[in-house]
Amino acid sequence: MKVTVVGAGAVGASCAEYIAMKNFASDVVLLDIKEGFAEGKAMDLMQTASLNAFDTRITGTTGDYSKTANSDVAVITSGIPRKPGMTREELIGINAGIVKDVATNLIKHSPNVIIIVVSNPMDTMAYLVHKATGLPKNQIIGMGGALDSARFKYRLAEALECPISDVDGMVIGGHSDTGMIPLTRLATRNSVLASEFLAEERLDQVLEDTKVGGATLTKLLGTSAWYAPGAAVSGMVQAIACDQKKMFPCSVMLDGEYGLEDICIGVPVLLGKNGIEKIVTIELSDAEKAKLQESADAVRKTNGLLEF
Repeated sequence: MKVTVVGAGAVGASCAEYIAMKNFASDVVLLDIKEGFAEGKAMDLMQTASLNAFDTRITGTTGDYSKTANSDVAVITSGIPRKPGMTREELIGINAGIVKDVATNLIKHSPNVIIIVVSNPMDTMAYLVHKATGLPKNQIIGMGGALDSARFKYRLAEALECPISDVDGMVIGGHSDTGMIPLTRLATRNSVLASEFLAEERLDQVLEDTKVGGATLTKLLGTSAWYAPGAAVSGMVQAIACDQKKMFPCSVMLDGEYGLEDICIGVPVLLGKNGIEKIVTIELSDAEKAKLQESADAVRKTNGLLEF
């Protein structure tokens, strides 16, 4: 299994580190446009191999896509990160050109590659990759829902004052502060609904804290988060590499599912060796359906800013 990570910044390096430490990939290639940067990150990470007991080979390259040839999975993290006060949507002007160029170069050398999109605005960038490459829809996956759901479970465990392994929950919709939909109605603690333990007001607070999870970290850190996004990506790549058929909410191209067409937005899917093995349909309440439609409308508005 060969994995390429484009963008060797904090998010990309975290992706490479977590993938290597899980020891399921033979090779990880880090690519960046900054001279020597990916090579340095790869060397630093390889010097942890004996300490962290992994055999994955990590190499770095400055802009040489031939080094990514025959990748099974590629992760696109490149682009400018959010700064305090910025929305993900404000990044579109710069990041769209970068992501389109990256995706086109990747498939020149790996025509069957499965692409995971991390760059923001993530739903729109996933949509752009579809339009720019023409790859089958099972091979293009936006990461956002996996990260948002991890943040949701963190907030649920915090509210429940319980181990995070006790809780389960899912976030669907767009990967934006206003577009994501934490499904508090379905959240559980050891299969018991979270609403049995938490008052409606506390669950509402969990929902709101989840929606601004990225903005909260950006304000604290001065830039976008990287540990949780890297971990989310590594889990998705492992599910594909190991054909786990594991369920993640991901931004995927819909063709009538959930009443939506020609849009990438977060819904639950099964990930396996073919990328998206199945889009999972769950029964939503009328209120949740309305929120998903509002989220889709916002994503379409951002998509409208793209130039193909």
